[in-house]
Amino acid sequence: MGRILIEKDVEAAIAGGSIFACGGGGWVEHGRMLGTAAVNAGQPELVGAEEIADDAIIATAAAIGAPASTTDWQMLGVDYVNAVRLVEKELGRPIHGLMIGQNGKSSTLNAWLPGAILGTKVIDAVGDMRAHPTGDMGSIGMAGSPETMIQAVVGGNRAKGAYLEVVAKGATARVSPILRTASDMSGGFIASCRNPLPAAYVKRHAAWGGISRALALGEAVLAAGPKGGSAVIDTIARELDGAIIAQGKVSRKSVVYTPEAFDVGTITVDTGDRAVTLHVMNEYMAVDDAGGTRIASFPDIITTLSTEGHPLSVGEIVEGMEILVLHVEKTKFPLSSSVLDPAVYPPVERALGIDLTSYALAGINDKG
Repeated sequence: MGRILIEKDVEAAIAGGSIFACGGGGWVEHGRMLGTAAVNAGQPELVGAEEIADDAIIATAAAIGAPASTTDWQMLGVDYVNAVRLVEKELGRPIHGLMIGQNGKSSTLNAWLPGAILGTKVIDAVGDMRAHPTGDMGSIGMAGSPETMIQAVVGGNRAKGAYLEVVAKGATARVSPILRTASDMSGGFIASCRNPLPAAYVKRHAAWGGISRALALGEAVLAAGPKGGSAVIDTIARELDGAIIAQGKVSRKSVVYTPEAFDVGTITVDTGDRAVTLHVMNEYMAVDDAGGTRIASFPDIITTLSTEGHPLSVGEIVEGMEILVLHVEKTKFPLSSSVLDPAVYPPVERALGIDLTSYALAGINDKG
C-alpha cells in the first residue's frame, strides 16, 4: 500500500520542491492550486518501485513553457487530467501511474490531480531530483531515442481563444519542439502527458524517491520555520547533507530572456576575492569562484536562499540583496539516466558558454 497524499502534504511538497527548484521550477501558487484541488477531489496515492508491476505503463506529467508575467497563460488543473486521457486514448490501454520530469515549486505536484480524478498512481520517481532547463534532462534517456512516443499537451487562455489540445507521435527529439510551439501559441504554459513507458524501463532509468524526499525536506523546513531563518538554513543543509558555499550581497545580475524561452546569464554574489558567479539557464547550472574555478556544477543541487531560509528563484533576485548559496554534491542523491547522458549537455553549454559535461560525467563512467 502506498501513501495517500493529504492536505498537509501540499505545503511540504511546495517547501521541499522549492529548494530542489534551484532557482526555477514553476510557481508556488500553481503548485498550491494543483495540490489543494487534488487532495479535495480524491485520494492521490504515492507508490514506490516495489509496488508496480514491470509491464504497467508509466507516463510523465509535466508543464511546458516558461511564461513571463507578461504572457496571457492560463493553465487549469483539469488540463493535466485531459492530457492523460488523450494519451490513454491513443495508447489504447490505461496509464498505471505518472512520474514527473523534475522537482520544483509546482512540478513536484504535477501528478497529484490526475491521481485524484483518474486513479493513476503518483509515482515516487523523477526525471531529475532537481530542476533543469531542458526537457531532455528529465526524459530518462528518451531524448536521443528513435522510438515513436505519444505526447499530448492541453491548455491555453480560453478567453483569448488560445486553448489547444495537441497529440503528437514520433521520436522525442522531433516532438519536443512541436510541444514548445504549442505552449507558445497557448500563451506560454501548457500541461503535458508524455512518453508512456513500461515500468521496467522507468525502474532502471528514473531517480527514485524524488517525491518522498521533497516531502521529507519540506516537513523538516516547515517544522524549523518558527525557530527563525538560521534554523531553517541549518535544517536544509543538514537534511540534504549540503553546505552553504557563499553568502553576501548580489553585486551584479545579468540575466536576459531569450527567444527560446530561457532566462540566461549570470548572478554575482559578493565582491573581490570572495565573489562567486552563478551561471543561470532558467535554473542555476554552475558556480565559479573569483578565480574562475568551478565549485558547483549540474547535476549538483545549487539553490539561492534568503537570510530567512526562503528559496529564491532567479526572478526574485535583485542587486543589493543579501543571499546564501546552497550546494549539494551529486553523490548525495539518486541520479537519473538522463543527467548522465552526454547528449543533453551541448545545447546548454552553447547557451551558457561553459563546460558542464566533464563535471556532470566525472566519476560516473569509470565505474563501468
